[in-house]
Amino acid sequence: MAYAVRVSDTLAEHLDLPTVALLAGDAAADDVLRRLRADGHAGVRRSHGYVIQVLLERSPTIGELALDLGVSQQAASKAVGELEDLGYVERRPCPDDRRVRRVGLTAGGHEVVEHARRRRRELEDAVRTRVGDDGVEQARRALVALVDVVAVRGRIAGRRVVPPLE
Repeated sequence: MAYAVRVSDTLAEHLDLPTVALLAGDAAADDVLRRLRADGHAGVRRSHGYVIQVLLERSPTIGELALDLGVSQQAASKAVGELEDLGYVERRPCPDDRRVRRVGLTAGGHEVVEHARRRRRELEDAVRTRVGDDGVEQARRALVALVDVVAVRGRIAGRRVVPPLE
């Protein structure tokens, strides 16, 4: 005899908030990535998002980008190279010092950002149809409280979110 458990009923009872947040966030990120690839952004990877979020606010050097991301200059340079190959970023000479090169988003980079935002809105709208506006806002408040408890609000607000630890 098959034993059937409705997973949605047991999640709230058996998983703590940080675990649900992690699993939901990972699954949502994977879903957005699949949708982006279907939109024609075949080479984009999750790790590229950490670089792109920094470039939305500023045009750092590779060294500055590495510091923002908490990675080596080699890792930052590799990520920028991948994004350059995809046409999402470019290295530009600094107007004040032509020896310094800064990294910035291209039109293609802004396009992939808009596609990702649209796909995340679609996911939120799908959740909203299940739990309503109040449910979405309660979930958002709980997750923002979690952000505060783990002390990353400043990094998020400053677009300096670091990739997860391995």
